[in-house]
Formats: sequence, structure tokens, C-alpha cells
Amino acid sequence: MRYNIITRNKRLLYITIAAITIGTGLFIRIKKHLFPGVFNLYAGDALYAVMMYFLVSAITKKHLLLKAIIILAVCYAIEFSQLYKVAWIETIRQTLPGKLVLGSGFLYTDLVSYAIGTAFAFFVDYLLIDKGQGAR
Repeated sequence: MRYNIITRNKRLLYITIAAITIGTGLFIRIKKHLFPGVFNLYAGDALYAVMMYFLVSAITKKHLLLKAIIILAVCYAIEFSQLYKVAWIETIRQTLPGKLVLGSGFLYTDLVSYAIGTAFAFFVDYLLIDKGQGAR
């Protein structure tokens, strides 16, 4: 029984962190003038990877490193999908939800931002949440 309580608490924590990350990303996007330009360029993509990591963590019990690899692959796939230019997906990308989820243009620097965000989320999970115990 104790195992289920820990699992539920951890799942709730992951969802809470993902929600806070979404809020932080939207705040940065709305209040761009409060932050340095270079921060505005890369923070959104790094936070996207953080959010994805914790959302996936809330629904799976995979090993931490495997989750990080999956998230990085998904983020990279989304970024590379921006090279695919057809009318229907471009129409989706021009909406706010489409732009937030699918992005709008391929940039190599976004790949670095995703790697940094994924690494950050992995280490937060490993050091503060999982405490080096491995996936349960």
C-alpha cells in the first residue's frame, strides 16, 4: 500500500512541476521585455523539454535515463518536423497552440536548448525527486 501512495505523490509532483514549467514559459513569452534577448531566444525550447520530461514522468515508470533519451528524441523529432512544409501543417503552426506545440521554424540552436532542458529536468529528477534510487 505504501508503494501506491509514493507513486501517486510522485505523479502529482511531476504534474505540478510540468504545470509550473508551462506557466513559467508563458510568463517569459508574455513578459519578454523583462529578460535579456539571448534568454528569450533559448528559454522557451529548454522549458518545453523540461515540461515534456515531467509530463512523461507522470505517466510512465521508465528509468530516468531512458525517459531523458525519449524526451530528447521527441523534441528533436518535433524540431526536424519543422522542415516538413505542407499547407495543412503550416496552417496548424500559425495558430497559437500549434506554434507552442509544433514550433514554427527549424533552428539548430533549438536542438541545443532541448538538450539543456532535458539534462536539467533529468538532474532535478535524479537529485531532488528520485534521489538516485532509479525508476520504481
